[in-house]
Amino acid sequence: MKNILIVSLLMAGLFLYSCSGNNSNKQTETKIAKVRDDSGMRHEMGNMANCPEMGGMKHEMGNESDKRVSLNLSPKKAQHQLMNMRNHLEAVQSIINYLSKNEFDSAALASSSLGLSDEMKMMCSSFGNEEFERLGLEFHKSADRMTETIKTKDKEKSLESLSLTLNYCISCHSSFKQ
Repeated sequence: MKNILIVSLLMAGLFLYSCSGNNSNKQTETKIAKVRDDSGMRHEMGNMANCPEMGGMKHEMGNESDKRVSLNLSPKKAQHQLMNMRNHLEAVQSIINYLSKNEFDSAALASSSLGLSDEMKMMCSSFGNEEFERLGLEFHKSADRMTETIKTKDKEKSLESLSLTLNYCISCHSSFKQ
């Protein structure tokens, strides 16, 4: 239950942080750390521990300019991207819900909706920004790893994997805006 609370708080922080515009990252830099998981594989992930805004978030809207890189989306593409982000958030909420009930098969199914598909490859590459594309593809690959972890029915490792995947969300949302 403690892990579920932590993940929920992380999600709330992600939402508040991405909406605050209070970001000290340089435009194209993301805070990426190398992490070794229990299997010995190395994964890139955004690291909240290296993100001072996440620990001491200020609500001083307007005092600092938003330094995130704009993707300069058309209104139609911006709306489509918002729909995708909301779908991702709904999937994460479902994963947390199912994991809290030890319903691993349902959690794995929800997680698989975030995985790397041909459609997601095309979507990530359609924005004209290499770093955005890289983060998007790594997010979806991370979701594939998360799905495999959830299938092991190990709640602790599943939540750790979810946290790794969410760190890509944080990195992307702290680096880019529509």
